[in-house]
Amino acid sequence: MLLRTVILVALALSQGTEAYKVLGLFPHPGQSHFHFFQPVLKGLAEAGHEVTVVSHFPEKNPPANYHDLPLAGMTSLSDSVSFELFEYRPGFGHFMEFFMLYTWGKEACANALNSTAIQTVLDSKVQYDLILVEQFNSDCMLGIAHQLKAPYIGLSSCPLMPWHYERVGNPTLPAYIPALFMGYTERMDFSQRLANWITVQSFKALYSWFNDAAANKLLGERFGQGAIPDVRELQQRTAMMFVNQHYSLSGAKPLSPAVLEIGGIHIRDFRPLEADLQQLLDTADHGVIYISWGSMIRAETLPAEKRDAILKALGRFKQRVIWKWENETLPNQPSNVHIRKWLPQREILCHPKVRVFMSHGGLLGSSEAAYCGVPVVATPMYGDQYNNAAALANRGMGVVLAYEDITADSVYEALRKVLEPEAMEHAKQVSFSYRNRPQSPLESAVWWCEHVAATGGLPLAQSYSSELPWYSYHQFDVYIVTITFLVLYHSCWIWLFKRVCCRGVSGFSDEKLKTN
Repeated sequence: MLLRTVILVALALSQGTEAYKVLGLFPHPGQSHFHFFQPVLKGLAEAGHEVTVVSHFPEKNPPANYHDLPLAGMTSLSDSVSFELFEYRPGFGHFMEFFMLYTWGKEACANALNSTAIQTVLDSKVQYDLILVEQFNSDCMLGIAHQLKAPYIGLSSCPLMPWHYERVGNPTLPAYIPALFMGYTERMDFSQRLANWITVQSFKALYSWFNDAAANKLLGERFGQGAIPDVRELQQRTAMMFVNQHYSLSGAKPLSPAVLEIGGIHIRDFRPLEADLQQLLDTADHGVIYISWGSMIRAETLPAEKRDAILKALGRFKQRVIWKWENETLPNQPSNVHIRKWLPQREILCHPKVRVFMSHGGLLGSSEAAYCGVPVVATPMYGDQYNNAAALANRGMGVVLAYEDITADSVYEALRKVLEPEAMEHAKQVSFSYRNRPQSPLESAVWWCEHVAATGGLPLAQSYSSELPWYSYHQFDVYIVTITFLVLYHSCWIWLFKRVCCRGVSGFSDEKLKTN
């Protein structure tokens, strides 16, 4: 027994001290996505592991052991976009978004597979101990992981998508877990549950028909037909998934041991504010309303009527307003509104004078609001922003203000509601749970990366459910056999009852006729 304990301790210590070779594969050109991935990569390098990163975002000041292989040939999605893109929203907008993701995924996959960065990785003949790969809108990088014969962890910069669950043995429960694009909370009525179920099943099928088929075709063209297994098979070999969520904000969900919540991992390295901004915050006697629609959407492209409606509402408050506004001037600017082209968001949100955050509901900003304990007025535009906004409202720390509904009165009412003490109280409750964890998100991520590398893919955490055919997983075969048995059982009894009873009645009638 003593010898066994010594061996286990030695293995644990060796896991923490051995340097591993780690490869990161991130073909999607979304900078906000990479803001979630990079802390994991840099954390591994700082822990002494050799980290090689294939992405569109090379690090300007990389730590020791951190090496970039930059991708080129695609426009970064960090480029600003206009509000005009959101003026027209078709009734099937979420399905349009799915096909937009499909197009991005196909282009990013083709670009990466034919890049010098991937060729360099393949030619290097390095035996990697672990591969970190984004699992978003394409799984073609799993073919590279297969070629390198290394275990891989999937990273999702948003909550799990419908096509993610089965690859890590996680149950899909559309009765109370909303699909990413729906903007529902776990408290759904019947019509919402029906729409959610249809969306989940539809998106799973569409992903298989379009995204997986495209990935298989591109991998076949790159390596030859049959050289790489079907990506649907490679998906089931995912050792773990690191997900940008935390139950305190997104809600409690059943998670398998292969799913790790590391929401908020990007929140660190706070820096001092510039002197004028610090004074602007410190001297706000009635508090501050902070406005930002993220790095992609240019606030200065707001239609004039919506911009003026927001300004009219802001002018009715005594709070000081700090607005991330990309232009030099703001027409009809009230005296309490101050604009800056760029603002350090997390530092501002955690300032004690900040009372409200007006946001588009992006996950990084929503996570920062949860971390700092600031109520939110969320105006979602696309993707996971609908669910993030709904989660904030469900936790009592936010109000959803639809873009189409922006008027002076609606903005005023939304701000007035989140300025009430109850919203701040709920925000502080979320903040307490979001901050207080057994380990920091970064410590958890690094530990599990080392554990997956040490165990060659974490085989003991793999669920057998990923090997079951769909009809067995959903118990359809059991239902069919059970229903068939019950139908036959009751049919036999009904037949026997009719046989006996009808025969008795018939005999009695014959005797009566003879007597008469």
